[in-house]
Amino acid sequence: MANKVSNFSDLIQRVTSSCLLHPIGSNRHYAADDILSTDDDSDYEDDKVKPPKCYDAGEVEAPPPTVTEYKTEKNMVEMVTLMTEVFETVSFLKKAYVTLQEAHCPWDQDKMRSSDVAVVAELRKLGVLRERFRRSVVRVGGGGGESRRTVAGVTLREVVAPYEAAMEKMKNEVKSKEAEIENLKEKLNAATVVSSGGSVGRKSRSHSHHQSKKKVNYSSQLQVLPSPMPDLFEPCISSVKEGSKSFTSLLLSLMKSAHWDIAATVRSIEASTTSNPTTGTPAIRDSIVGPNHAKYALESYVNRKIFQGFDHETFYMDGSLSSLLNPNQFRTECFTQYRDMKSMDPIELLGILPTCQFGNFCSKKYLSIVHPKMEESLFGDLEQRSQVLAGNHPRTRFYGEFLVLAKAVWLLHLLAFSLDPPPTHFEGSRGAEFHPQFMESVVRFPGGKVAPGHVVGFPVSPGFKLGNGSIVKARVYVVPKSEL
Repeated sequence: MANKVSNFSDLIQRVTSSCLLHPIGSNRHYAADDILSTDDDSDYEDDKVKPPKCYDAGEVEAPPPTVTEYKTEKNMVEMVTLMTEVFETVSFLKKAYVTLQEAHCPWDQDKMRSSDVAVVAELRKLGVLRERFRRSVVRVGGGGGESRRTVAGVTLREVVAPYEAAMEKMKNEVKSKEAEIENLKEKLNAATVVSSGGSVGRKSRSHSHHQSKKKVNYSSQLQVLPSPMPDLFEPCISSVKEGSKSFTSLLLSLMKSAHWDIAATVRSIEASTTSNPTTGTPAIRDSIVGPNHAKYALESYVNRKIFQGFDHETFYMDGSLSSLLNPNQFRTECFTQYRDMKSMDPIELLGILPTCQFGNFCSKKYLSIVHPKMEESLFGDLEQRSQVLAGNHPRTRFYGEFLVLAKAVWLLHLLAFSLDPPPTHFEGSRGAEFHPQFMESVVRFPGGKVAPGHVVGFPVSPGFKLGNGSIVKARVYVVPKSEL
């Protein structure tokens, strides 16, 4: 009997400690271990009707649990179950998020979609558990437990807040990706227009009617977009100049590495800039290019090749006359393509549409600039040329530098044909008098002014006269007149 009194005192002490350490609402509750454990000192192992017990003097029978204590124990069991579900849900959420990360590299669209659905499902389940917790706190706390409900609510919010923030971040990322997808779709449509060229007029009447309706709608949208301005032309020329210098420097370094005779190469380039032999112009015997100026002769060669056919709407790659048949629509399409291609990586565009008009332009100009003997001497084989002839575009540093220049010239061409009237281009011919208002010397002189008695040795890049009267100067290599 004394042993039972001792166990009862121990039980009271455990319950009191639990109430002090884990208060909920205004009522006390038992610890989870007390609720879920059984009394090993019970005289009976089942719930059969127990005979009346006799008590010694001083032993007091424990009072039966009140309604409040029963509800508290029940709510505690519910709370333990709820927290178990919360931890399980968080565990599943972590696993789903790890799977979502793994789907990014390597890219697996199906796995990413299913992982995303799993993450969202677990986050929603956490929201449901949060609401269950709030309802249970209100039910337990009653009217006097407002401060404890607030504390419990804040604690749960602190637990769930990081996942809510992660979900909001994912939503923002999804919106950003959707906007990027729409932008890429527009660029792809523009690239498709580039590849189709002037073929719209050759399609069937019904399809043409449908296309014309789309173009009318698209043109109405373009009316609110910026129109082509001559001010855009000079920055575009600067991009061409930078691309030309970069590609030429790489080409010259490869020639030196392959032990080319640079002086002979320069003389050959100078000879190609003279007038037609039938006019009686004598051949060049001595080079006029000064020391360390071979890069200007090589840049002249590259620009002459890549600008050839600039005055035609397709660089004479086909016989299109769209600029004459429907000039307003052609100008609008050129400016649309200019805006869409300006921010695109050329190698990515050609990876999607290798045989579009821009791709054909790159192939034609590369084969024109880099002839077979040159490529074999520089690289030891004709692999890049073979890929270009097959309609592909090599992913090499040399071809990548060429694409930067080709894109800049292509954008300049699109911008030129989007202006009304289109600009006219010119270049300084060999032996022509130097005019500072139309020409710019690539060789720097003291004080920035070309010394008297100098004439054009050879053109380096063309100049342009715009419809508003402004001039983009041609770049020339000047030499004393006595050296010609």
